[in-house]
Amino acid sequence: MFLDESGYLLQPLRRRVWAPRGRTPLQYAWDRHDRITAIAALSRGPWAARLGLYYMLLDHNAKAADLVRFLREVHRHLRRPIILVCDRLRAHGAAVRQLLESSTTWISVEWLPPYAPDLDPVEDVWNQSKYADLANVVPDDVDDLRRKLIDVLETYRHEPNRLYSFFSAAGLSL
Repeated sequence: MFLDESGYLLQPLRRRVWAPRGRTPLQYAWDRHDRITAIAALSRGPWAARLGLYYMLLDHNAKAADLVRFLREVHRHLRRPIILVCDRLRAHGAAVRQLLESSTTWISVEWLPPYAPDLDPVEDVWNQSKYADLANVVPDDVDDLRRKLIDVLETYRHEPNRLYSFFSAAGLSL
């Protein structure tokens, strides 16, 4: 299972758009810096090449306790031991350390090399959601952003081909 987190700001990410010649498209947005932090994991079943996407949305920056809670929820859902593959973000290390120190037997950890986001398929989840599906979206408030983000992530959960594409973009074969 691969684990990562990302932040989504209330300010829209501007991308190129089509517009009639001579008419510059305008986006009106609040100058607010509210944010949502998203934690996600991509899993692969051990017997079948069945993929899953799990996520948790927070209204604050993720801390080790949030990651521990998320991993416990994913484990409760999967009901089997987890091999966790994650990057070397400080919060990830603290969460893993908390789990291992609490004599947790259902998790083992493999670390990605430093500075290698291209090997993490969850990074492609963030790239697709931020730079494609939510680009140029101007949410009314944080709740609107949360609803739109949930819609995007739920769409991903129910599209196996898209989940496979995240793994293949990271150069991982299933």
